[in-house]
Amino acid sequence: MNVGIDIEEVERFVKYVRDKKFLERIFAKEEISYSIPRKNVAQYLAARFAAKEAVWKALSTRNKKFTIADISVRNTKDGKPQVYIKNKKYKRIDISLSHTDKYVAAVAIAF
Repeated sequence: MNVGIDIEEVERFVKYVRDKKFLERIFAKEEISYSIPRKNVAQYLAARFAAKEAVWKALSTRNKKFTIADISVRNTKDGKPQVYIKNKKYKRIDISLSHTDKYVAAVAIAF
């Protein structure tokens, strides 16, 4: 079992909200469409980015044949975040996201 954690400042992502090239380079279409309609877009983008980083860290000891852009987080109907790598659900990792107005955090546990 491996654990990854990441924390991000929401303010850092305010400038990326309108940067379409950055969004498309880092986030999956589903992550963008989930985040953009929200009132606090930067907060949602920051949380998704923190999740990607946490997953990357949790999988750091394994042979990675993917980039951080290949990792995406999608929510189930009941709101639980799930990890996808290259558009395939990755069942061997659990993830939790949390946020305040200023910070977001993510923890990933790979088993």
